[in-house]
Amino acid sequence: MSSRKKSMHIKSKRKESVARAVVRKGTGRIRINHRPIGMIQPAALRTVVEDAIEMTGENAHKVNMDIHVKGGGSISQAIAARSAIAKGIVEFSGDDELRKKLLAYDRLLLVDDPRRVEPKKPLGPKARRKKQKSKR
Repeated sequence: MSSRKKSMHIKSKRKESVARAVVRKGTGRIRINHRPIGMIQPAALRTVVEDAIEMTGENAHKVNMDIHVKGGGSISQAIAARSAIAKGIVEFSGDDELRKKLLAYDRLLLVDDPRRVEPKKPLGPKARRKKQKSKR
């Protein structure tokens, strides 16, 4: 990281959720929507988010991150935050070996999910569902 640049901005998306992270040099403090990562409830979502921290190892203790997540459901917000954490740590450290390790473990840690909801079509309540036809 250059001597002029004090922080980095990272964005990650999953479905309708968008996570924006600010990464600074620090002691490993990670906050999601102004709350420490240990306060995330339920515990299953906390383990999803902490998965990225465990995979990055000591590199996670060299940065402070403030993450703001909005949109979508709780699970997609957790996955977007997880991705923002991994992207931020890899970008800050500049470690190519760590990047390869994370890509081998789970590609969604570093690459946003491109899938989106298919638009609704006429003659039906949803994208593929149509009105039932009667033969008689």
